[in-house]
Amino acid sequence: MSLARKAFAELLGSLLLTATVVGSGIAAQRLTTDHGLQLLENSLATGAVLIALILALGPVSAAFNPVVTLVERAFGALTNREAATYIGAQILGCSLGSVVANIMFDLPAINLSSHVRDGGGLWTGEVVATFGLVLVVFGVVRSGATAMVPFAVGGYITAAYWFTSSTSFANPAITVGRPPSDTFAGTAPASAGPYVRMQLAGRALAIG
Repeated sequence: MSLARKAFAELLGSLLLTATVVGSGIAAQRLTTDHGLQLLENSLATGAVLIALILALGPVSAAFNPVVTLVERAFGALTNREAATYIGAQILGCSLGSVVANIMFDLPAINLSSHVRDGGGLWTGEVVATFGLVLVVFGVVRSGATAMVPFAVGGYITAAYWFTSSTSFANPAITVGRPPSDTFAGTAPASAGPYVRMQLAGRALAIG
């Protein structure tokens, strides 16, 4: 299977994943002012779409996350060229996903977020969220239950929305893709860098 086809699957999956994260956040804000319900709606939509996308695109490529791709590279499953191509596609897809979500809800295509997310508690939450995600993905694969990965990932992310202080981004591409939307799931550009660094730290701990 060609690298271009795999990269396109990564781009498409990342776009639809981010469109779901951002779009469901916008819908939740419009449906209710209760923050708990907003988070519930956002988390259920995200977990459900992860299951669907991994099942649909898994036969081609379905990481949708530079952290997962980097761990695969560390374990020797990918070459440097493949990893770099996938990560580029994931970042582009996530950035386009925010734009698509904005347009669907009649908002400006690019509207930089003012939602600042910083502080030690939130950063620790991202380390924990990313560590747990890598543990779940590769733990399930190594157990021989590869067919259950979509459900394990969807379930973990849905739960991690609630048990982590950061609401579990656990994905550098989505973190970079959220700033163009000044909505419920948006993130101020200045907050993206620290989140990505904590995600990479969680990846390193999980590899260990």
